[in-house]
Amino acid sequence: MTDAHHRLSLANKITILRILAVPLFVLALLYYTTDLQRGEPREMCRWTALVIFLAAALTDALDGYVARSRGEITRLGRVLDPLADKSLLLSGLILLTRPSLPQLEPHIPIWFTLLAISRDVLLLAGAALIHWFAGAVEVRPRLTGKAATVAQMVVVVWALVGGAPREFLFCVGVAGAATFASGILYLFDGVRQIERAAAAHHRQRPDVRPA
Repeated sequence: MTDAHHRLSLANKITILRILAVPLFVLALLYYTTDLQRGEPREMCRWTALVIFLAAALTDALDGYVARSRGEITRLGRVLDPLADKSLLLSGLILLTRPSLPQLEPHIPIWFTLLAISRDVLLLAGAALIHWFAGAVEVRPRLTGKAATVAQMVVVVWALVGGAPREFLFCVGVAGAATFASGILYLFDGVRQIERAAAAHHRQRPDVRPA
């Protein structure tokens, strides 16, 4: 194993910066929604939250490119990268799902946020179950999963910008379909891993015959 696997790589440093940006994003968005509820919105807070979100989202592609081009794909990076994505996305989805705040227009529907959270909870529970059965979790990236992540980011950005509500609902519908489809496909992948582990365990068992 080379030194690149032991030190903190450049890609991991970028990912850590993305994670550190999440509290700043949350703080700016909380200031904006709180002031909006009082009837005194500070647009600077909204645009600050938007800039932080876009910067963190764009560096998602950057750290992946850096890791591949420099040959520094590490186990730590495989853990930190999805952590940065989920913490940023879920923070935005939750804070922009405010049906009790009519001044926030458009706001993200409750069903969409629940769908995104449920899918991620299902993936975590499935990974734990697979680890218990198979001992190792094989994460197989899918196009639908990447499409769902991009679509969710578009939803958050659209809500932050305050885009047209009618087109926003169409965007939410597309993102919801991608999120649901990716969850189903990851569920099938998990079931296949458990079935393969069960079959391998059955083959390894000694053939015990009665005397």
